Amino acid sequence: MSTQREIAERLDLPVHPPKVEVFDLQARTNTDPKGHVRPVSHYHREPFGLYLARPLDGHPRLAALESWILPSLGLRATRWYWHPGFERDLDFYLDVVDVEQDERRWRTVDHYLDLEVRDKRAAELHDVDEFLLAVRAELLDPATAERAMRSACAALSGLEATGFDLAKWLRANDIELRWHGRPAERPVPEPRSLPPTV
Repeated sequence: MSTQREIAERLDLPVHPPKVEVFDLQARTNTDPKGHVRPVSHYHREPFGLYLARPLDGHPRLAALESWILPSLGLRATRWYWHPGFERDLDFYLDVVDVEQDERRWRTVDHYLDLEVRDKRAAELHDVDEFLLAVRAELLDPATAERAMRSACAALSGLEATGFDLAKWLRANDIELRWHGRPAERPVPEPRSLPPTV
């Protein structure tokens, strides 16, 4: 059986397999799509989703991020914190994702489509071309592709109906997000108890 990457390479398509991230609440880490394990400053669970905040050490443009993973909407909502001189006119970034979760770990699979939100002003859907290439390369099965497109369209139409007010649209879906601001540069490890001495 061919892997997703092998299928894409055989078709000579400039598209990567869906990006997977793992969020380990117990270890307080985030494993990015390239397999790098990063410390997370803060995790917080709500019935509707998972909040995380972490610095982006070594990134040339971005200093930190805050995200909410929202399984019922098939979205990950992110606020970026930029290094001086690299700021963008962008308030929120919405990734279209599938979410798997248990008590210890959450896992997201990114389905290419993204929305850039300028709060109370505009929202734009991005990477439709990449999404279509991934469908053609069979990196997304038809049911997954349809679910992803429905999530993206629901978000775009919901935002438009509320004047591109993300908080208002989310409240209509019984979701109230709290943003805490830029996380600390280096997460402080939680105290660990030492094993008893003999």
